[in-house]
Amino acid sequence: MTTTIDINADIAESFGRWSLGEDAELVGLVTTVNVACGWHAGDPSTMHRAVEMAAQAGVNVGAHPGFPDLLGFGRRPIVIDDADAVDYVLYQVGALMGIASRFGVTLSHVKPHGAFYGSIVVNPDRAVAIGRALQTLQAGMPMLLAPGPGLDAMRADRLPVVADNAADLDFDEDGRNVIEARPHVRDPELVAQQALRMARGSVLTVSAREIPMPVQTVCVHGDRPNVIAVATAVRRVLTENDVEIRSVFESLR
Repeated sequence: MTTTIDINADIAESFGRWSLGEDAELVGLVTTVNVACGWHAGDPSTMHRAVEMAAQAGVNVGAHPGFPDLLGFGRRPIVIDDADAVDYVLYQVGALMGIASRFGVTLSHVKPHGAFYGSIVVNPDRAVAIGRALQTLQAGMPMLLAPGPGLDAMRADRLPVVADNAADLDFDEDGRNVIEARPHVRDPELVAQQALRMARGSVLTVSAREIPMPVQTVCVHGDRPNVIAVATAVRRVLTENDVEIRSVFESLR
């Protein structure tokens, strides 16, 4: 049986005249993109360009909603209740849906960003509440989420969810990402080897212990300074090891 994996990346994280990332090249190296929706990064014009670019590249387009935290790039925790979390998601996803409709693009998924993502991974009630709300917005719309209580609760509630995690972040002993306040250059070959492990169901922690990590898609962060080198190495190593790079959403349709 051939091993398959989806590769996702965050794009549209520029803001106004401030440019971040190499989105034009990155969309050609992945199968799925997560478009920032203006709260942690991005703006309407940036979102517009990102959707148009992704549509031309033929990749999946999803929403990347975050906390309202431009200054901290959405990587600082904010205390909110679950009802607010649902509204935050619907507001941002709805904005991207409006822009995507101009290009005839139907969103394939929602992947929360940064600290917001982390709050959903560990909170089953929040994950289920958001998952249910997304079905009222677009039936069958899945959320990308790292393995943990939130993902388990969504599966138990029979909500569409895709197991995801970042190949370009370190993992602690509990399998949680070690978050960087500011992404730095990573060794592309080391990231690629981690992506290969993930495609096969495990990761290496910071103490060099191998632990289970069953995912359907691996992430590379678009704001990493050398993301193109990282994404290129990930594709090459996966391909060289007989891992088929394929959209995870094909199996969900």
